[in-house]
Amino acid sequence: MDSFYNSVRVFQGRGCLRELPSVCKKALKDDLSAIILILVWDKSVLEQKGIQKLQEEFPNTLVEECSVSNPEIEDLFGLYQKFYRKKLDLIIAVGGGSIMDLGKSLCMIHDEEIESAEELRNIIAEKRYRKSSLQWIGVPTTSGTGSEVTCWATVWDMENLKKSSIETTENYAYAAFADSRLTENLLIKLAVSSTLDAACHAAESYWAKSTNSISQMYALKAIHLIFSALPALVERRDPILTSEILSRASLVAGLAFSNTHTTACHSISYPLTMLFRIPHGVAVALLLGGVFKLNQSKIEELPELLESFGVKSVDDIQPLVEGFLTAAGFEIRLSKWGATDATLEEAAEKSMTKGRADNNPVPLDKETVLKILNNIKG
Repeated sequence: MDSFYNSVRVFQGRGCLRELPSVCKKALKDDLSAIILILVWDKSVLEQKGIQKLQEEFPNTLVEECSVSNPEIEDLFGLYQKFYRKKLDLIIAVGGGSIMDLGKSLCMIHDEEIESAEELRNIIAEKRYRKSSLQWIGVPTTSGTGSEVTCWATVWDMENLKKSSIETTENYAYAAFADSRLTENLLIKLAVSSTLDAACHAAESYWAKSTNSISQMYALKAIHLIFSALPALVERRDPILTSEILSRASLVAGLAFSNTHTTACHSISYPLTMLFRIPHGVAVALLLGGVFKLNQSKIEELPELLESFGVKSVDDIQPLVEGFLTAAGFEIRLSKWGATDATLEEAAEKSMTKGRADNNPVPLDKETVLKILNNIKG
């Protein structure tokens, strides 16, 4: 039996952000005195007409700039300290996955009494968060994470080399606005790495143990859109059309894995980011070919999945991905990021992320992971 649930009101398309004020009015029951917190990576997004109109209609709007990549426990606690004594009615997270992770995480802990970052670390580890009175709206400025339509948030603990997740179906966004105007001027490295992250979301949702036919439908669509548009992206052709296609693809990939979680690609990628500071999208993309080969015997309708990538064989996946990463200027060998035999051993030991590794259709162990890592070590 299939089961699929997602409660997010989705707006997608170039210029859709103009609907933001009216959606906020509905969320806040026309209370124009409500206090809205807008979290942004860069305040330049405040120039968008939809956000300007929102600030005009809601005079109690607050803006907080959070230029933090891969937010850590301490970052979240600092944000919590700044706003927990303030009455907030709605959070709007405008940015990439890191900003949305902070926004949805703050929703879940805003009503709690938390004394220290260490206490917050324990709350997250033990999943001692309650349904919040706060709602949030996601406005992505990259085409990769799909975080605007998922109910979990990643919080990093670099001190202990751990990645934690705040996840509950109570924390789906009230609404999501995937407006491609916000992604048209991304730097090529960010555009390619985030897009390949979305491709991995879709592929992993397709073969996950927890997959379903609706997620698979979304996954195939997302992958097809991504690999039809990536050549134009790296060649810097048709930026408006390309951004629109990839914005839609990221959203659809987000819907796909919102019900399945990810699998081995993401599980193995986390220590690569923590140990070698490889950007998340690059780390997960470099693993796609190896994990695809590992899982191929367990993938239903394998030819249909390969067709969505535009390839004939599983052997074509890794060269395809590496070609786009190289075109964007990324190193594609782990040794170039500082990996050694010893540190890859450590990465393999830390690769068994609960809810991701055990969601892979083929069991993972340290030796299997090491083989995948050594194949891309160089």
